[in-house]
Amino acid sequence: MSNIEWDEKTFSRFAYLGDPRVRVSSVAYVLTKANLQDNKYESTVVVEDLETGARRFIENASMPRISPDGKKLAFTRPNGEKKATEIWVADVQTLSAKRVLTIKNVRSVEWNDDSRRLLVVGFKRRDDEDFVFDDDVPVWFDSMGFFDGEKTTFWILDTESEEVIERFEKPRFSSGMWHGDSILVNVPHREGSKPALFKFYDIYLWKDGEEEKLFEKVPFEAVDSDGKAILLRGKKEKRFISEHEWLYIYDGELRPVYEGPLDVYDAKLDGGKVYFLTPDAGRVNLWLWDGKAERIVAGDHWVYGFDVHDGRAVLLIAIATRVPELYLYDGELKQITDYNGPIFDRLKTFEPRHFRFRSKDLEIDGWYLRPELKEDEKAPVIVFVHGGPKGMYGHRFVYEMQLMASRGYYIVFVNPRGSNGYDEDFALRVLERTGLEDFEDIMAGIEEFFRLEPQADRDRVGITGISYGGFMTNWALTQSDLFKAGISENGISYWLTSYAFSDIGLWYDLEVIGPNPLKNENYRKLSPLFHAENVKAPILLIHSLEDYRCPLDQSLMFYNVLKDMGKEAYIAVFKKGPHGHSIRGSPKHRAKRYKLFIEFFERKLRKYEEGFDIEKILKEG
Repeated sequence: MSNIEWDEKTFSRFAYLGDPRVRVSSVAYVLTKANLQDNKYESTVVVEDLETGARRFIENASMPRISPDGKKLAFTRPNGEKKATEIWVADVQTLSAKRVLTIKNVRSVEWNDDSRRLLVVGFKRRDDEDFVFDDDVPVWFDSMGFFDGEKTTFWILDTESEEVIERFEKPRFSSGMWHGDSILVNVPHREGSKPALFKFYDIYLWKDGEEEKLFEKVPFEAVDSDGKAILLRGKKEKRFISEHEWLYIYDGELRPVYEGPLDVYDAKLDGGKVYFLTPDAGRVNLWLWDGKAERIVAGDHWVYGFDVHDGRAVLLIAIATRVPELYLYDGELKQITDYNGPIFDRLKTFEPRHFRFRSKDLEIDGWYLRPELKEDEKAPVIVFVHGGPKGMYGHRFVYEMQLMASRGYYIVFVNPRGSNGYDEDFALRVLERTGLEDFEDIMAGIEEFFRLEPQADRDRVGITGISYGGFMTNWALTQSDLFKAGISENGISYWLTSYAFSDIGLWYDLEVIGPNPLKNENYRKLSPLFHAENVKAPILLIHSLEDYRCPLDQSLMFYNVLKDMGKEAYIAVFKKGPHGHSIRGSPKHRAKRYKLFIEFFERKLRKYEEGFDIEKILKEG
């Protein structure tokens, strides 16, 4: 059997599954492949019969939605010529389809219980070809671009007559869903001159042009409805955006479903029961509430998405050595798809080794990948830092980790305080202290790793991360001489400009770094930029021009200051792609990024080369 090697293009061999849906005996999901030659992603909707296993395919399609009676399938398809989105409806048995609506911007599609009407939620903007204008904040948002006076738009579409029978608008960031024949609408609550984004909502019930306000300024939002009860995710009281989300049911009375200790990612109602996902110490598990809450699908894995109908759940599950595949849970867990099995059978993968360590007043989870080594051979080390800070590492597939472990590097990653997957107090410990004790946690984890693995080379340690991980990479190089190279991606270097420039800075930075940014010393003290003179290791800064979460100024300022001080610094700016460009950039974009990633650590931790000749590197690729 011939093996497949890990390189910057291996990711394009995988099939990526998303957006699973189940109704009656049918499952639908999106199958995406990266086409490197044409530099595009090709998405196919797959419809699978759970009884027979038969599969049918709709090319160039996404957002599959099976009607409640199981007879119809709605899906979307891009119209490149009109720069719009088409909504189609197909017969589930024959897949004979018709186009029912063409609109410019679609965010969600949902069937009514009558299996005839669709609720389509999208948005409209001014769309002047020369300029944008706004009188609200934020003026832009990652992956969404400039708002330009955006309003959320709701269409009720009759799929038989192919006519929009009702239409209304709400402020940006609103969302909605069916509640019987009414529509539940979540609208960000406003406090003075700005919306209380991510924290407080006003919840309305809309029908036939009239609306009723169910809740005002509540720290939760409606996430599902069965026409009788409403499922709400959030808290009864909330001080911080970073607090955990919990679950409640409202049917005239507000009743708790789950109130910790863990966070809740996603939740759905089914037959009076509630299914939901929680991050749990490096895992993501499925829970069921039926009067009491308990884990029903638990293990060393991540559930990336799920849907449920009539007691049967479909789940996308990944493990540390495999990208997600589709599973069915109906009392037992069964794997439905194995698109990537033949590929991974020919790839050497590396299982994470778990360890626990003490850092100050806490017990912390850590993991590492051990490369194939000869006896007494020393190997370089790369420390990965997750995003967030309320992100999480653990039992999930991370391409760069497997890629670099295959090239002979130890890979180390931990969940420092501030991470998700633990109790709320653990997550909140970084507020107004980002870069302090959490950095100490990472350093303590590295020391414990060295104790466990004497073949790890302390003199060849690199560090990398994206977003908060990029901030921590910048910070680490200013605070410690342990690291001999760093790759910082889309990270923060100056918290004051992040507060004023980021799409979420007016909310998030005030919480993570502190209030009163113009006078608060934290905005300087906790910014790597003001400690740049301490940097001794070479650094590669990678950033995306269309990142509005951690905008380009963050890497560009750090790069300019480091160069002005005579430090070894390099910057690669990708012209397209949002904050998550590492997985959402175009195929060629991603391949080039992986190439940069490989070569920088190879040249700085293995070959000890001076400089970083990008033309030579790309030519070699």
